[in-house]
Amino acid sequence: MILQSVKMALKSLRSNKLRFILTMLGIIIGVFALVVLVSLVRGASSSITDSVNELGTDLISVSILDDHSHPIRLEDLSELADSDGMGLVAAVAESTCSASAPHGQVTTQVTGTTSSYRALQSLKLESGRFLMKPDVDNHTNVAVINHDLAVKILGRTNVVGETIRLNGTSFKVIGVLEENSGSFQFSFFGNYQCYIPYTTLVRLNETTSRNVNSFYAGAGPEGLDATEERLKNWLDERFQHDNDAYFLFNQSQISDAMNSITRTLSLLLGGIAGISLLVGGIGIMNIMLVSVTERTKEIGIRKAIGATRGSILLQFLVEALVISLIGCIIGLILSWFAIQIIDLIGKVRYGVNPSIALLSVLFSLLIGVLFGLYPANKASRKPPIESLRYNG
Repeated sequence: MILQSVKMALKSLRSNKLRFILTMLGIIIGVFALVVLVSLVRGASSSITDSVNELGTDLISVSILDDHSHPIRLEDLSELADSDGMGLVAAVAESTCSASAPHGQVTTQVTGTTSSYRALQSLKLESGRFLMKPDVDNHTNVAVINHDLAVKILGRTNVVGETIRLNGTSFKVIGVLEENSGSFQFSFFGNYQCYIPYTTLVRLNETTSRNVNSFYAGAGPEGLDATEERLKNWLDERFQHDNDAYFLFNQSQISDAMNSITRTLSLLLGGIAGISLLVGGIGIMNIMLVSVTERTKEIGIRKAIGATRGSILLQFLVEALVISLIGCIIGLILSWFAIQIIDLIGKVRYGVNPSIALLSVLFSLLIGVLFGLYPANKASRKPPIESLRYNG
């Protein structure tokens, strides 16, 4: 019976092609909007989340706001890192310098830090090594530069052992980072980054304090939350519970906030697209009511030769479902092509999420049932005698 109802529905669609194409337009637009908008949000959010993750989601950043009454030295951070329940700790100070070499000159972001910074920021070396404890202890003029800076001022990346000048001071290049490996940050000077020992930056730049004003702490054996609690206790004890003397930020909160924003945007845009589907459902109901009226005599003949109320209801309900499902399939095909075009134009890989496609199909079927049930029920209730007499 269902197969026969589908055949009859397709036959009815073929006999009124233009009308049913216009009827499906609402469903097509609704599905297209739902799939494209949600896919764009998820793709963009995934790209942003990847960039945020480069900051390190298992990091705690600490900024010291009062470094005079209870200054923190590198030795204090070493003791902190060696205490129970703590992970890696790295001091951080940033400045800008003029970096020059025979191939060119450029202004670069310079980070003064310690050996633990590489592991905390997940930096990957293309060649050479990163900073070590003796470099920091001996104020050594050594530098680790990123791929872009190596190409800009030295013309190539295999430059370990060569010399560059930072603000006129000679530095030996001991390592080069892989391309795109580095802390995610915005700089007015482009993506040029250089890492030198913290103590060396103090000597190179007069504005950099010997006291540590900023440092990163990684998760300890008991997890990030436990490490945060231990670190807060250490800071409270040092600054005598003066919470205004420091600022502590758990960077996993960024990832949590991004996930929350993504969910909210997906629901918002999905709701907007859902309204289009509801409008398409109203269009289906209107056309089905017109179809029921036009086919009143056909309904009367079918009932006269033995068709039950259930078979009539099924016939028109299946017809509404077929319209909705065909519109959904066309919408999915169009959205897939749109996503492919966007992928070619943009740099972010979006793609159609299978769960969104499945949700679109289920929602379209639900729309077909909800808005097709009333016309189908109206058709099934028509008295056969009055239907046969109908001459509309």
